[in-house]
Amino acid sequence: MKTRITELFGIEHPIIQGGMHYVGFAELAAAVSEAGGLGIITGLTQRTPELLAREIAKAREITDKPFGVNLTFLPGFESPPYPDYIAAIIEGGVKVVETAGRSPEQYMPALKAGGIKVIHKCTSVRHSLKAERIGCDAVSVDGFECGGHPGEDDVPNFILLPLAAEKLKIPFVASGGMADGRSLVAVLALGADGINMGTRFIATQEAPVHQNVKDAIVKATELDTRLVMRPLRNTERVMTNAAVEKILEIEREKGASLGIEDIRELVGGIYPRVMQQGDMEAGAWSCGMVAGLIHDVPSVRELIDRIMGEADEIIRRRLGGAVAA
Repeated sequence: MKTRITELFGIEHPIIQGGMHYVGFAELAAAVSEAGGLGIITGLTQRTPELLAREIAKAREITDKPFGVNLTFLPGFESPPYPDYIAAIIEGGVKVVETAGRSPEQYMPALKAGGIKVIHKCTSVRHSLKAERIGCDAVSVDGFECGGHPGEDDVPNFILLPLAAEKLKIPFVASGGMADGRSLVAVLALGADGINMGTRFIATQEAPVHQNVKDAIVKATELDTRLVMRPLRNTERVMTNAAVEKILEIEREKGASLGIEDIRELVGGIYPRVMQQGDMEAGAWSCGMVAGLIHDVPSVRELIDRIMGEADEIIRRRLGGAVAA
C-alpha cells in the first residue's frame, strides 16, 4: 500500500508507532520498522542525550530500516536540554522526528539543518495548519479518543479527519482509536494517509513493559479510561484505577484552586513503576479508548500483517463488491 506517508518516510506500510513514555524503547521501535511500519523511540524516556544516543545505536543493531525519535515539548517539572537531544538524534543518523506538545517552531531550524523530516502531533486543525506553516513535513491528527493528551476541543476523529483533509496540504496520519484494518481503511476514506497507534502497540509481545500492563489493556473495555487534569488545561486520557479516581476526587474538591502540586505524586514520575514494575495502582498512565478493541497480545509482525491483510480484504472484497453491486 502506497500513500504519501509511506513515500515520505520510505516505509512499506502506512503504520506509525507513536512515541510512548517508558514503552518506546529500541526493541519495540525496531520491531515495528522491521515489520514495515515506522517505529519510534521515545526520546525523553532516556534521561540524558547520551542515553538516547545509546538507544538509537541499539535500534540500529536490530534493524537497518527507517525509525524515528519522539520529542515531546510539554510543560513539565523539569526542562530537558532539547538542543542536546536533537544533536544526539542527528549524530545517530535518525531522519524522522515525531514532535508533540508545544510547538516545535524554535527547534525547526536545527532539525531541518540535520536533514530530519518532522511529523507533529496535533489535536486540532488550527494547530495542524500552524505545523504546516512552520515547515513540518507531516502531522499526526489526534482525535478525542486518543490516549495521552487529546487537547481541549473534544473533537472525535470522524469529524476531525475530514476537516483536516479539507485544509491541509501536507500528509497526515490519524491517531486515536486505531487498532486494525478497519481503522486503516476508515481513515483513508476520511482523507488521512495512514495511522498512528500507541495503545495497540503496548499490547504486543515486543513491547518492553510488564505483563500486568498488557493484561490490563486486553481486559479493559472502551469505558475504562478517564480524563484527568482538565481543570489545568493539560487534559490526559488515562486507564482508570484507584489513583485516577483519587485524582478526580481532588479535582472536584479543589475546583478552581487546583494546582499541579495537589496531584503531582499521582501523575509525576509513575511510569517506571507502572510500565516496568507492573504496579497498576501507582498513578495515572496514558491509555486510549481503543483498549476496548484490543483482545490479544500478538507479535508486532503478526499485528501489522493482520492489519494490512484486513485492510486488503475490506478494500478488495467488501468495498469492491459493494461498488460492483
